Amino acid sequence: MCYSAQVTADYRQYVQLFGATLSPQDFYSLYFRKAQGEKLRTPLAMDRALEQAPPAPPAGDGPGLVELIAQLRGTQAQAWEQELFRQRKRLADAQRVLATGRPTKKAQEDERIASAKVPQLLGWLADLRRTEPQARDARIYPGWYLPVMVWEDGQRVVKPMRYQCRPAGKPALYDQKYPGTYNARRDNLQGFWKGQFGHQHGVVLVSAFYENVARHAAEGRDLRPGETPENTVLEFRPQPAQDMLVACLWSRWQAPAGSDEADLLSFAAITDEPPPEVAAAGHDRCIIPLKPEHLDTWLRPNPRDLATQQALLDDRERPWYAHRLAA
Repeated sequence: MCYSAQVTADYRQYVQLFGATLSPQDFYSLYFRKAQGEKLRTPLAMDRALEQAPPAPPAGDGPGLVELIAQLRGTQAQAWEQELFRQRKRLADAQRVLATGRPTKKAQEDERIASAKVPQLLGWLADLRRTEPQARDARIYPGWYLPVMVWEDGQRVVKPMRYQCRPAGKPALYDQKYPGTYNARRDNLQGFWKGQFGHQHGVVLVSAFYENVARHAAEGRDLRPGETPENTVLEFRPQPAQDMLVACLWSRWQAPAGSDEADLLSFAAITDEPPPEVAAAGHDRCIIPLKPEHLDTWLRPNPRDLATQQALLDDRERPWYAHRLAA
């Protein structure tokens, strides 16, 4: 399962490389909902790109994207500063108790938690305030929103979508019932994913992906006697370095009438059997990078010719993946 990835979060890359257009109303709706308090995660690289080159605002007198993102940044900074004050006080109170020579379990636990929280919050605030880009600004996880390129109204279009697909017509509780739906197994495309495969295809530009792997498997050995399995995270990066056109399925989920839910654009990355070097590192799935010449055929599927779509997935790019322990 591709649980995390380094992506192209700057929509301008899709515009420059593929002549795609932006769906400004979808991006505006996403950030407007965030500003209203919905817990929607977006990578910092996407926020920065929209600030630097905002699309035309929708009709009306409301705030533009630049104003919404600035408002969100201010709100987030205030919340983290308040939490930082609470954690610093918690740490100081715990240390005072511990200094008396009569430590309590609560003081020990408070010191442990606050000692980890304070530098974490300081790091988050530093990221929020800096202007120079960092690679981690474009790393995403399940539940995060990022640019996805699809075909709409006769052209390539970039829309913000959540990385966990909720198929149209399914109840919202699908997110909890099927938490792994950020990936679509290729061997189930014509089963679980039949409503999307052959109907709604997209691509995401990915430069690296991250997987949870058992340490002993990553080291190419069996568990030692008495050893407990330990998880580690590996980064897989294609060699030579490149942005891969990763095959995806997507869905437009519409909230039932009278529901307080919002409509949802979401997607899943298709995964298949891994190449030998990924399997040797201890992981059993891998994303599928499409060949550029197959892009429009993939984005414009014929639901009556699924064999052609399967052939595109077979005739994929096959880079060699170097791996290392993730930072």
